[in-house]
Amino acid sequence: MPEITRACLALILSCGLAYGGWSEIAPHADPYFDSLILVNRENRAPIAAPSLVLPDVPPARSGNASNVYMQPNAANALEQLFAAAQVEQGYLLYAVSGYRSAGTQGAIYERRVEQSGEAAKRWVAPGGFSEHQTGLAMDVTGASVRDLGLTQRFGDSEEGLWVAHNAHRFGFIIRYQRGWEQITGYNYEPWHLRYVGLEHAARMYELYIPLEEYLALLQQERVNEVLVALGLAPLITPTPTPDPTPMPTLELTPMPLMTLAPEAIPSQPTGDNPFGTPRPIERP
Repeated sequence: MPEITRACLALILSCGLAYGGWSEIAPHADPYFDSLILVNRENRAPIAAPSLVLPDVPPARSGNASNVYMQPNAANALEQLFAAAQVEQGYLLYAVSGYRSAGTQGAIYERRVEQSGEAAKRWVAPGGFSEHQTGLAMDVTGASVRDLGLTQRFGDSEEGLWVAHNAHRFGFIIRYQRGWEQITGYNYEPWHLRYVGLEHAARMYELYIPLEEYLALLQQERVNEVLVALGLAPLITPTPTPDPTPMPTLELTPMPLMTLAPEAIPSQPTGDNPFGTPRPIERP
């Protein structure tokens, strides 16, 4: 068989395996058992609601407890993260907003755009395109900035800096970092945690790259693995691991801040609601 034919066959096979045989890089193949599901402006969240539990963590407001449901694995990890912050440093973290249905997210989006215009689209995802719909995301805050609502000041607070440096130990990433706006489509949100699992979170923290670029890297590595297994040279040169970019510190030059007043914090209706939010599954 001519080399060019073998190469083409290998490439087709490897791409097929990369997409269909390795769910980690086929984000929608198994949406609620795949912690790497990609949801952004171009990738819609699955319509089906995930199984949800209420994590045993303090809500930011007493009436906010019903807004912090997550998938079980993410909820367990969040409990460990909050506990470690308090035991290791005495920091108190609070959960602000977890799972939201597409209807709830859509209502929030329309209200914010009506109030703030096009600028709101850099802060709030439209209905059906929010990570919160996966049950793998949680907005958090700390005791020192709790009364300010969701604010970029959290990123420079003691609690926020600890979270930025330690969230990966529990399987979380800061999804929307400063400098990634053109890739993620959203402004810097130090409060937005996304569960991806321990192994992936640790590697993404070391590489300091957004989820979009990490998935592309995994895809590239998988293609090369298949080609090497077939006795062919890799067709794509692996990207060398860069030196980690230093995380924000308290000495950073102050950046423009965004603050949502407590009453403007996104929430979802409780009980029977007009958006069709499925009733969460309580954990025993």
